[in-house]
Amino acid sequence: MADQDRRRTVSAWRPPVPGVVEVFHAHFTEYAYPMHVHEAWTLLIVDDGAVRYDLDRHEHGTPHDTVSLLPPHVPHNGSPATPDGFRKRVLYLDASRLADELIGPAVDAPDLRDPVLRRRVGQLHSALALPGDELEAESRLTLIGERLHEHLRPRGEGGPVRRRDPVLARRLRELLDERVVSGIGLEEAATVVPAHPAHLVRAFSGAYGIAPHQYLMSRRVDRARRLLLAGRAPADVATATGFYDQAHLTRHFKRLVGVTPGRYRVSGGAA
Repeated sequence: MADQDRRRTVSAWRPPVPGVVEVFHAHFTEYAYPMHVHEAWTLLIVDDGAVRYDLDRHEHGTPHDTVSLLPPHVPHNGSPATPDGFRKRVLYLDASRLADELIGPAVDAPDLRDPVLRRRVGQLHSALALPGDELEAESRLTLIGERLHEHLRPRGEGGPVRRRDPVLARRLRELLDERVVSGIGLEEAATVVPAHPAHLVRAFSGAYGIAPHQYLMSRRVDRARRLLLAGRAPADVATATGFYDQAHLTRHFKRLVGVTPGRYRVSGGAA
């Protein structure tokens, strides 16, 4: 049993992001899944190795450049397709992200060769890995859902009409300015403004050249700079500016300023 456990490494959690039932990361070398079903949609990427699986009596595979979308309630299995097994990252999504009407198209074509989608799913997993970046995760998940709909939409149906909307972008910016410290989720913002979440993200990014979560973090870092120069400790500054904790502040501060908050504080502001 101990040898088997060493060949199976998993981590799982449920993030505070609407629509995400579970995040599941696993590295299996020999384990094979029996036939089973899920109540949620399974959005799967494989980072190393490959998985072969049967879905609706057809065999499929997941090389590293694909995104696999397995619909709920449809039996499937899974096993390593390479001698070294596979390392995968999985999101389980509820029906608020993908409707039941898309189950049929997903059964017919579960493996999607789409480099943009693959990159976005990887970015979403990075945003979900650490607390404090829920707005980024919601934004990325919304755009992923939109792209999945484009793949699964019946042929002949047009794609979404993408247009600039500076008024909507300004309203979201004003809302983010009001909530710099407290923050706001994308779904709540889409209710307050109101607009479809995907349109909200695209309108803001198109108007300002930056995503809503990037704008919010920039505003927080600006506030943090002022407090650090006033002599406040990084841990206190993190709380005062809306970051989850000091590590969350440090990650974004270093990305935008080039140094850690502690080094910035003792430098006298020479950034």
